[in-house]
Amino acid sequence: MTELDHARTLLFVPGHRPDRFAKAAAAGADAVVLDLEDAVGVEEKDTAREHVAEFLGSGRSAVVRINGVGTPWHAEDLAMVRQHSCAIMLPKAADPAQVAAVSRQVPAVIPLIETAAGVLGAAEICRVEGVVRPAFGSVDLAAELGVDHTDRQALLHARSALVLAAAAAELAAPLDGVTTAVHDEALLIADSAHAASLGFAGKLCIHPKQLPTVRAAFTPSAETVQWANAVLRASADGSVAVLDGQMIDKPVVDRARRILGQIPS
Repeated sequence: MTELDHARTLLFVPGHRPDRFAKAAAAGADAVVLDLEDAVGVEEKDTAREHVAEFLGSGRSAVVRINGVGTPWHAEDLAMVRQHSCAIMLPKAADPAQVAAVSRQVPAVIPLIETAAGVLGAAEICRVEGVVRPAFGSVDLAAELGVDHTDRQALLHARSALVLAAAAAELAAPLDGVTTAVHDEALLIADSAHAASLGFAGKLCIHPKQLPTVRAAFTPSAETVQWANAVLRASADGSVAVLDGQMIDKPVVDRARRILGQIPS
């Protein structure tokens, strides 16, 4: 699932709105997430599942956010996605054993870490076979903690814990949670820059208009790429070097290579 490893933008689409599926797929997101969970009311769960199954059955691909373990719809959601061999997003991921049980049935899992238990168990969850990378559910976690989901300081520890968990498991860096203010471009820019500064490598989106801003935030700038290439040239023989008065050793070289690996192909 290398496309999910490198995805910078994942766009949610409500599962009960099939009229939006094709539009979302054409919007330019790295992946579309057909949502059977929070975006769908109880009375529309079954219908939404049928719409998603029809879309996937037509040969088109998507990630599906199924309903969580222990909900009345989980088993049927899981049975449906198994028929189409698609990646899933698992909400309320908190128990590594439950994540593993789901992971064995699908090609890839993005665990959505959105509870206190999930944050504390993130290191183990990220080590589950089949987990591609974690995503951060900032809104749900903030509600559980009793804080404002737009308060970056309040959620700083949780975000950093997720970055560390993914890195320790040698996974792709995590995806940050949504910016709910769809029309606030300045807030989206600031949210994305904050997440990128902490080590996130992408973001969940709820509207196509958010995609260009998020994509730009998680793409290395021209200046950063120039620096990374200069580092590799300076250390071409593998020895310690000096570039612009700064020592260049293996950790710096590793960072430069990682930056260049983030450039879209």
